[in-house]
Amino acid sequence: MRAWSKAHPQLWQFILFNVFANCATVTNFIVMWFCSGILFRRLINQPFRFLFFDYTTEQSMMLCGFLSFLTATTAAQIVNYIVQKKLTFKSNVDFAAAVPKYIIMVIVLIVISAALPAYTQKLLSEIGMPVQFIPTVANGVNILMQVVISFPAMKFWIMPEKDKHEKYSVK
Repeated sequence: MRAWSKAHPQLWQFILFNVFANCATVTNFIVMWFCSGILFRRLINQPFRFLFFDYTTEQSMMLCGFLSFLTATTAAQIVNYIVQKKLTFKSNVDFAAAVPKYIIMVIVLIVISAALPAYTQKLLSEIGMPVQFIPTVANGVNILMQVVISFPAMKFWIMPEKDKHEKYSVK
């Protein structure tokens, strides 16, 4: 395995990214279930609409759904930053330089992740998915979208690999 990972470092890094992203995925699901089942449950009948956030249907779980997805995505991205920086990219990028970029990426992810579920849940309901599975499947779609955006952003913009010669240059 070690020889294969050295022969295919880019693919191995993508595999690691996805394996370690499971820490964020588990966090995301646990927080989403806790928030929608307990913390924000009393808001399940309170419609919420703002800009492109449309949580006005029963399937969207209304304000409960919005706040649950928002909280879950935020918690997962905090876990994801720590895990990816230390384990996948083994980055020594300066925290002060990386965090503002990461925050920008997370804001984009949060906006997408907070807006998308209302539409995804409506579509899933319309195709006849059982209501008890809709939030979990919608969350899975969110997580897939986050991977598609976050891997290239983290690899090339937030935690880029330093030039190998730079490590040994005298400053």
